[in-house]
Amino acid sequence: MTDGLNAYYTLGRSGLRVSRLALGTMTFGTDWGWGADRDTAQAIFNAYVDAGGNLFDTADLYTNGASETWLGQFIADRGLRDKAVIATKFSYNAEPGNPNAGGNGRKNILRAVEGSLRRLGTDYIDLFLLHTWDRITPIEEVMRTLDDLVRAGTVRHIGLSNVPAWVAARAQTLAVLRAWEPLTALQLEYSLAERSIEDEFIPLGLDRGIGTMVWSPLASGLLSGKYRPGVTGEGRLEAMRGTDNPAFAKFTDRNWRIVAELGAVALAVGKPMAQVALNWVANRPGVGSVILGATKLTQLQQSLGALDFTLPPDLAARLAAVSRPEPRFPYSFFQPEIQAMLTGGVTVGDKPAGYAVPTVTHGGGAGVSAA
Repeated sequence: MTDGLNAYYTLGRSGLRVSRLALGTMTFGTDWGWGADRDTAQAIFNAYVDAGGNLFDTADLYTNGASETWLGQFIADRGLRDKAVIATKFSYNAEPGNPNAGGNGRKNILRAVEGSLRRLGTDYIDLFLLHTWDRITPIEEVMRTLDDLVRAGTVRHIGLSNVPAWVAARAQTLAVLRAWEPLTALQLEYSLAERSIEDEFIPLGLDRGIGTMVWSPLASGLLSGKYRPGVTGEGRLEAMRGTDNPAFAKFTDRNWRIVAELGAVALAVGKPMAQVALNWVANRPGVGSVILGATKLTQLQQSLGALDFTLPPDLAARLAAVSRPEPRFPYSFFQPEIQAMLTGGVTVGDKPAGYAVPTVTHGGGAGVSAA
């Protein structure tokens, strides 16, 4: 069965219903030298909403605040605040010389939430996330502050992004032990070109009830098909070529092999490369929602069809094989060759297939009217 944006699922161990495809708004604004102008951004927003999408991702840093401002205005213009699920993030510093205008401390969290509320034009945020771990603020301070915001009604749900797995595990354990608001989401990079989260984060999320929101599912456009070895072109990766930002260092021999296999699989199913790459990552274990980014309306329109087909298992396996990272210690000990030495060579599992039956409601309501 396939489902598009008119199917909604709970995020993590919460009652928050969200679209499987979220709209990322880091491209709303041209302040950074790339992105979408206001008219294009509004057209992208409208196309996503009209398709049934309800989850919007932004951050206080994005395009120097334009992203939050525009998103808030677009939502207000269409009267969608009750329907919209707004996720925004804090951590980055926009005031040089002021160390408390960034990071994960209580002072900055409270400063940041006030600014985001003002720019978004709302009195609450549905999902508030730490954007990047600063390595020095105690996670107890972060979680207690976020719990305070939930208790005050300013924030509905909380999450973490770009943190080590042990930090996320400690945060969730503290929340449970101290009756603080637990984490609903982890926002992490995941794609055919970047699968590191499979070692720790995906098992953590599944075990502790934290949904994974995927950012950069197309590896900053690498998996869209517009980049080829030895060919230069337009796009974010080309604009950022030669910079020291590791998030954009995608032109590698391994990634070109992935691009080639993705192209072959896309040809076999008769779908664009971007749709196939999105479909693959959206259907991986632990993934709650995939964040789509676009600078052009046509890009978003193509991406919105990513869940309208089922990728055959053999083709999905080809993509998994070509992109599989080398197992690192201690994960090399968790491969079948070593694990079979623990089981005596017989099949052993935690539960048989079909043990956990998902809860899904289909169809329209019966109603109470005789008409």
